[in-house]
Amino acid sequence: MPLARLRSLRSLLLAHELAFLFLVIVTGALGGVWAYFWQKTSAESVRINQLTYSSLQIRSDLFRQIKEVTYARLSGNADALSLYGEYSRRIDKHFNTLRQLSQSAEEDAAVQDMQRSYRVLQNDMNNIFSDPYFISRVVPLKILDLQYEQIMVGDFEKTQSRFEQLLRDKQQNLDATLATWTRFAPFILPLPIIVAFGLIAMARRWLKRGFVEPVKEITQGARLISIGDVGYVIPQSGVTEMTELSRAINQMAADLSRSRDALVESEKSGALGALVPVVAHNIRNPLASIRASAQLLDHADDRAEILEIKNAIIETVDRLGRWVSALVSYLHPLKPHPVPRSPTMVVEAALKLLDNRLREREITVVRRRWDADTVALVDPDLMEQAVYGLLSNAVDASPPGATLTLAAAQEGGELRITIDDEGPGMPFEPQPSSGLTPGPTTKRFGTGLGIPVAFKVCKAHGWKLQFDGTESGGTRVIIAAPLCTEVEESEKTDA
Repeated sequence: MPLARLRSLRSLLLAHELAFLFLVIVTGALGGVWAYFWQKTSAESVRINQLTYSSLQIRSDLFRQIKEVTYARLSGNADALSLYGEYSRRIDKHFNTLRQLSQSAEEDAAVQDMQRSYRVLQNDMNNIFSDPYFISRVVPLKILDLQYEQIMVGDFEKTQSRFEQLLRDKQQNLDATLATWTRFAPFILPLPIIVAFGLIAMARRWLKRGFVEPVKEITQGARLISIGDVGYVIPQSGVTEMTELSRAINQMAADLSRSRDALVESEKSGALGALVPVVAHNIRNPLASIRASAQLLDHADDRAEILEIKNAIIETVDRLGRWVSALVSYLHPLKPHPVPRSPTMVVEAALKLLDNRLREREITVVRRRWDADTVALVDPDLMEQAVYGLLSNAVDASPPGATLTLAAAQEGGELRITIDDEGPGMPFEPQPSSGLTPGPTTKRFGTGLGIPVAFKVCKAHGWKLQFDGTESGGTRVIIAAPLCTEVEESEKTDA
């Protein structure tokens, strides 16, 4: 059955099963023929041997009957007649065996000739017992003649010889047939193996072209589509089910491509719609402050007042510049390059940048349960920027002379870093989904993007960031970093 006709997976599997069924039938038939031949030849050989044996038994019993019975009769033995009858019954039994084993007209005719010759011979022997003169006068003289026995059994010997020659001819024919089968056996026996290899190769080819190769192409195409290559087209080959599956996946990829394009446009529009109010809010106030300060220049009376207005304008412009820089940094996609590093080292690096501000405000940093040996996967530069923003908020919120409490301890397979300040607490609860939406603030020069940037960096690392209140009324920042396993650490080190 050509592959082009195997349209469906069902027909392909059916052809595969039929191929193996045919192999089983061929193998079984060949084995059956071979077994039948051996059984047939063995049975025929046994039959011929039994015929030969029975024929020889008849001849042997006949000669014994002639000799022993005749001598017994001449010697006046009273058991001669009984012994004669016993031999006759035994010979008749052998003839019955020959007739039962005979399987052809030729064999039947040969057996009948033997039996007819025996009946003639038996009639002569009966005369020995029935004719007293023959017994008393003729037999003593003939029994001494060596040719008497040959004359008496000559006809039987001829028929028995023809029968044995017939059996020898049959045995020779059987041996010749067996020799022929034996000669061709080395060529016949490998046939099932050759047929088996041929059927297996054909079935494998059908399955490979109709199912295995299409499945491999579908798997590869699905993997490419799953990683974003929605333009990849899976070849439509194989049985009907495979071509339909390929067509469905290709259609799904095309629909996904159109949906992705529409989603990107929608997200762009949504992001732009969310960004515009934020930009307007954060630019409008500085611009209004700059405009008001510029208007005050018309009413300034001395140089000191003009200098103060100029400094206010410069500070406002600088604040606007910092906000734009932070906004650009926030909108830029993050691609962390994590390495095994202690998170406490990142916190220490961020604190070092705040040394001057901590001294100016006389803020004391207290470390409690500080686990400096714990390792996590972290991009030090990105995380230092995020932690710096959180620490900067805590410093700005704390009153002069306050205490900033830090802690780092393992809890449930992660390192929990906490930052507690003694400020008035946050006027709102930051959420990861708040994005660029500004919240209430008391910072004069803040950009409002410190917390969103921290959320974004922690999310990119797979860390957790949350805010809570302290018992003293301040703010507690909690960062949960998954611990780095030994396997991950070694892989990073090898890389």
